[in-house]
Parts: sequence; C-alpha cells; structure tokens
Amino acid sequence: MCAVARKRNKAKVSQDEAAAAEPLPPADKLLAFYRDMLLIRRFEEKAGQLYGMGVIGGFCHLYIGQEAVCTGIQHALEPRDSVITSYRDHGHMLVSGMDPKKVMAELAGRRTGYSKGKGGSMHMFAVDKGFYGGHGIVGAQVPLGTGIAFAHKYREDGGICATFFGEGAANQGQVYEAFNMAALWKLPVLYVIENNKYAMGTPLDRATAQPELHQRGHAFAIPGEPVDGMNVIAVYNKAREVIPRVRAGSPYILEARTYRYRGHSMSDPAKYRTKEEVEAVRRHHDPIDQLRRVMLEAGIAGEAELKEIDREIRAVVNEAARFAQESPEPDEAELWTDVLVEDRA
Repeated sequence: MCAVARKRNKAKVSQDEAAAAEPLPPADKLLAFYRDMLLIRRFEEKAGQLYGMGVIGGFCHLYIGQEAVCTGIQHALEPRDSVITSYRDHGHMLVSGMDPKKVMAELAGRRTGYSKGKGGSMHMFAVDKGFYGGHGIVGAQVPLGTGIAFAHKYREDGGICATFFGEGAANQGQVYEAFNMAALWKLPVLYVIENNKYAMGTPLDRATAQPELHQRGHAFAIPGEPVDGMNVIAVYNKAREVIPRVRAGSPYILEARTYRYRGHSMSDPAKYRTKEEVEAVRRHHDPIDQLRRVMLEAGIAGEAELKEIDREIRAVVNEAARFAQESPEPDEAELWTDVLVEDRA
C-alpha cells in the first residue's frame, strides 16, 4: 500500500473512531438525523440542477457538506425555541419542519412559496415553525437573533434563539454589539458559528487574527467551545449539554467546524482550494457517510433500510421540484403587498 493510501486510511479510521466515541442517542433519533441530513443533501443537489436550468434565479448558496450542524442543533431544540440564520439557509428551513415543496417553490420565485415568490433563496420565513429567516446582509441576523432572545425573556416563555452565522460574519462589528447586549441582559441565545473555513473565498487564517472563534465572546464573559461540525452526534450531544444553561439566561457560543463542498454561491468556481482538498473531506469526513457507518456497525439499520430511506427522500425532493416548476409566478399586484404594517388600532 502506498504512503498516500495509508495516510488516507488512517484519517478515515481516526474519524470513525471519533464518531464512535460519542455517546449514541436513541436509534429513532439517529434515523431522524439520517433522514434530515439526506433530505438536505438531496434537496440541495436538486436546487443546483434547477439553478443550472434557469428555474432558480438570483443568488443561491448551497449547504452541501454542512448538514450535521443545523440538524444536530435543531434536534436539541424544543418547539418553543426560535432559529435565525444567514443566506445559506435551505438546510435550516428543512430541518425545522418547513414543507420542501414550498421551500423549493420560493427558490423558484413562485407564488406558492413561503414568501409568495418575493424572497427567493435568501429570504423566507415560517414563524409557525419558529424559523425567522435567512438574511442576505452578512452578520445582520446576529442582532436580530439577539432581539428574538430578548423577546423570549420578556415574554417569559422559556424559549431560546439559536442564532447561526459564519466565520466571515464573525468579524462584523454588529456581532460584538449583540454579544455585549446578550451578556448584559442575560439573554437566552445560543450563537452557532458555522466555520466552513473560507467565508466567501478567503481562508480563515488570512482574514482573522484570532482563529479560535469560540473565544470571541470572552471579552463579554460569554463562554464558548468548538465542536466537530461534520459529526451530527457530536453537535447534538454538545447542544444538549449547553442549551439548559442558555435557557437559564447565559449566552453561549458553539463553533461548529465544518466544510462546504460547493462554492460560496452557485456563481463561485471555488478556485481558492484544490479539488484534492474537497475530495479528501468528502471521503473521510462526510457527515452522512459517518452516521451511516455508525448505524450499520451498531446494528441500528441495515443496507436495505437505508437504501429505502434514500428512495423515499428522492421522491420527496422530485415532488418538490415538480411542484415548484408547475406553480404560477406571483401576480404583479403582489409587489404592493407586505410592504407596510397596517394600523389595526
């Protein structure tokens, strides 16, 4: 065996050992993780195809590779909790329980979408699911999420706000203003930094003086720690561990170290990294493959069952694509709706 092959096999073994070392949640929870991550992966693959066909226009940021982060966090939350994120948001929508058909319809700009075709990929909401949107301005969701956490505290409903942002947004000034208020007012907010290493296209070490992003809250007495964002079990276990303290009014930062396989957006050729680097992550650290191996080795599921889940998910995604393409575009009059809040007094 050549040296390169030995190195790759060693990396795969160490990664599998790390995954196996995590305490296993119940079998039904593991299967739910698998379904959700596979739904996100297949949905994003289909969205990429529809973008290439011209069905989806504008900006489109795919979540392929990062599925373990939002899945692990969401499964640790409760129905009373809230979620807000950036423009790389399709995965967060799906795992929160939003209808794939209506999400895909919104991507395609159709009136059956969650924002009636006016929000597109980056701006759709489902308040009934506790999802307060993807947001197109870098870092803007962080003060908004902090405000949602304030609302939870004000209403005394026991909820928290999981506020997702990337390592690029971690350098925005408004993030630290939000940290200060969250700590000062003891707000129930869980900040999740999805560190996929490249922001829009600049490596972390070229743009960030302090790359240990989980330490960014120390100036405000906000604790934090890193977690393997490619391991859904690790993300879930860590979220379950820290959420009770967040719910009690102690903000917390989780730095999920993850990786995206595609470019920053569909228009990004991602020439700032090699194909070999991306392939190595896919081969040794893929979140879906890791969970699949854990379940097979633990006897939680068999090959046939996992293949059936894949068939079911593909059918859901194909139906979502069909629904989106067959749905009508918004009427021109829709431009004048949802612009102002009516005074009902």
